[in-house]
Amino acid sequence: MDYNELINSGKTVLIEFFASWCPHCQRMMPIVQQIRELLDGKVGVYQFDIDEYKELAEENKVESIPTFIVYRDGKEMWRQSGEMAADVLLSKVQQYA
Repeated sequence: MDYNELINSGKTVLIEFFASWCPHCQRMMPIVQQIRELLDGKVGVYQFDIDEYKELAEENKVESIPTFIVYRDGKEMWRQSGEMAADVLLSKVQQYA
C-alpha cells in the first residue's frame, strides 16, 4: 500500500497514525472503525502503526499519537492529535468529503 497513491486517490482520505500500546489509540479504534463503516465508499480510512511505519510517521511529522490527517486530492486539509469524540472526528472528515 503506497501512501502517496492512497492520498492522491481522488477521494477524501482519513489517515490515522497510532500505536498498539497507546491507550488513547485503543480507545479511538472502535470510533475509527465506525467512521470506516459509515463512510464506506465515500472516504478511504487507513491506519498506520508508527512502530511498523516509523519512517512514514517521521516524514509526516507525527509527534504524538493518535494523529488524524484528512487529505483531499493529495492535499492535507486537516490534522489533529489525541482522543476526540466520534461526532467531532466524523464531522471533520465529512467537511472535506
